Amino acid sequence: QVQPAESGGGLVQAGGSLRLSCAPSGRTGSKYGMGWFRATGGTERNFVAAITWSGDNTYYADSVKGRFTISRDDAKNTVYLQMNSVKPEDTAIYYCAAAVYAPSHLRTSARGYDYWGQGTQVTVSS
Repeated sequence: QVQPAESGGGLVQAGGSLRLSCAPSGRTGSKYGMGWFRATGGTERNFVAAITWSGDNTYYADSVKGRFTISRDDAKNTVYLQMNSVKPEDTAIYYCAAAVYAPSHLRTSARGYDYWGQGTQVTVSS
């Protein structure tokens, strides 16, 4: 079992940048597909970005494409979400998730992920 742990959230002005980190603890000897999701006001978690266990493939929601970048550093056992040109509508709780195995059609769905972090708040001021 693995427990993702997010960090790096906070308050940022519109147009600014922020980098979120996710460092899973637990059974870290295995590699997992990783994803970022976000939720506002207790609603469902919406897909933001994902990266396969190999790092060869990345996926993005249309709303963040060209502004956010997901990456992984396996030497540091950390996944990052670089958020550039942020907008007030990016305000949400951001969750990191790990997938033991996510078939391609589930890599952008919360149903494809097995382990979730507690979330980190990102607030974008206008």
